Amino acid sequence: MEMFMVVGLAVVAASLILVIRQKAPEHALLLSVAAGLIILFWILKEGVPVFEEVQNLFEQAAGADHGYVEILFKALGICFVVQIACDACRDMGESAIASKVEMAGKLSILVLSLPLFQRILTVVAQLIG
Repeated sequence: MEMFMVVGLAVVAASLILVIRQKAPEHALLLSVAAGLIILFWILKEGVPVFEEVQNLFEQAAGADHGYVEILFKALGICFVVQIACDACRDMGESAIASKVEMAGKLSILVLSLPLFQRILTVVAQLIG
């Protein structure tokens, strides 16, 4: 049921933004940011139990390295933050900045995942040799 409220909020906010943007673009931007934050908080509230359950599954898995779970969640967090920042930049007409933020996010995830690549190469080397 809450999903319908979120969708309703998004549609109403988008409609109001279209109307307000013609007369007061600065107010339209504020409304857009406010609606985005409300939806973001809803996502975070609904997502916490899911993340906790995934973490529990990894903890129950035999031989699972908890460091890899941490890397996974950090990468997911980077993805969310970068997506929100890029959307905000594009909403303000700053596509070039959004592209740079995307590149920084990709680089951050690459650096974050280096231990995983090292582990994969180690396992492959053990299998071959």
